[in-house]
Amino acid sequence: MTTLIYKDEELTQSLIKIIRKAGQAIIKVYNSDFDYGFKKDLSPLTQADTISHQIIKEEIQKITPDIPILSEEDCKVPFEARSKWTQYWLVDPLDGTKEFINRNGEFTVNIALIEKNSPILGVIHIPVKNETFWGSKVHGSFF
Repeated sequence: MTTLIYKDEELTQSLIKIIRKAGQAIIKVYNSDFDYGFKKDLSPLTQADTISHQIIKEEIQKITPDIPILSEEDCKVPFEARSKWTQYWLVDPLDGTKEFINRNGEFTVNIALIEKNSPILGVIHIPVKNETFWGSKVHGSFF
C-alpha cells in the first residue's frame, strides 16, 4: 500500500463535500416515514445508514482509490488482513442510529484517515444542524 502524500487542505475540503452530501441524504430519510431493521449484532440499521455508507465509499474511492475503507456498514475484510493495514479510512456513516430512529437529532457522520493506528485527519458532520467539524495532525481543528 502506498503512503498517502496528502495535501491536507485539498483532501479535507474533498471530505467536507463528501460528508455533507451524505448528511443531506440522511436528512431526506430522517424527514420521511422511514422503517428500520436490525444487523446480525441486533443493532438497528436504517436506509440512511446504507445510503450514507454508499455515498462515502464511492466518493472516497474516487479521490484515494489505493486506501482501503473500514466502515461500520461494510467490514468484509478479516481482522488478520486489516491489522496489517498501515493506512485506511475509518468511517461511521451514521453514528447514533438509535438517536436517528428516536428523531432527537443527536447523530453524526464520521470519517477519519488512520495511519499507523493513529488518526491523522478527521471530519465530523451533524446533519440536523448542518455543522461540520474537521481537524488534522498538521493543522489542528476547525468548525
